[in-house]
Amino acid sequence: MLAELEAAATRHETPCGDGRMVWRVWNAGGGAPVMMLHGGSGSWRHWVKQIPWLAAERMVVAPDIPGLGESDDPPEPQDPATIAQVLIEGLAGIVPDTSLMDLVGFSFGALTAGFVAKLLAPRLRSVTICGAGALGTPRSPVSMMKVRDKTGAAKVEAHRHNLASLMFGDPSRIDALALEIQEINSNGARLKSRQFAPSGNLRDALAAAQGVPLNAIWGERDAVAWPNLHERVDALHGARPDARIAVVPGAGHWVAYEAAAEVDALLRDWLRRGD
Repeated sequence: MLAELEAAATRHETPCGDGRMVWRVWNAGGGAPVMMLHGGSGSWRHWVKQIPWLAAERMVVAPDIPGLGESDDPPEPQDPATIAQVLIEGLAGIVPDTSLMDLVGFSFGALTAGFVAKLLAPRLRSVTICGAGALGTPRSPVSMMKVRDKTGAAKVEAHRHNLASLMFGDPSRIDALALEIQEINSNGARLKSRQFAPSGNLRDALAAAQGVPLNAIWGERDAVAWPNLHERVDALHGARPDARIAVVPGAGHWVAYEAAAEVDALLRDWLRRGD
């Protein structure tokens, strides 16, 4: 599935610090573009469940965020504001400056989306954040295992442990595809994005992007918010009382994968409101 999806994409490279940023685009001649920003220690593959159906209707733009996946490290300071600027500069070579677009971000990608939204607000039809932190609320501790010192079955089990601890509400939903994506993503992860999670940066960025329709999705059992998810919901509503918020029962942090049907239904509704 991953190979077929990647083969259907057009690959682009744009400047990123001393290196390059890697983008994948599906259906370049389709409807209004949707830019999908993945989570920390991730890659475009975090959106593997959404890209196929979205690309049947729209132009889908999915970069590997600087410092992650195949993209090189961002310039200093390596923070969300700098990364957002690299994204915006690269986007100009892929999507015409006059195009209205939707923006969707997961976890660290949600934080990055907030900074992008603050700068691109007039061009955005909507912003949707999934599993978002950086709202000025505490991050619950999560037990993670090292994987790079392991091989074979031990490495697979370490990935399974980490997915169960951080990404899934129901460990029985961890499948071979999720494990493969976790292996690929962890091998390409260099940027330490977790350091930004306790901040209020996303809250402040979204408050500065007034006028752009805002949507948010969390899994009810999101490990980094549990058992105080209501604090994140309240913080977002405090900054943006107009935000549409959905909590998916039983799902964890990687809600777009674990509860794809529910997330797909929400995205179909929210992204079509600008049509």
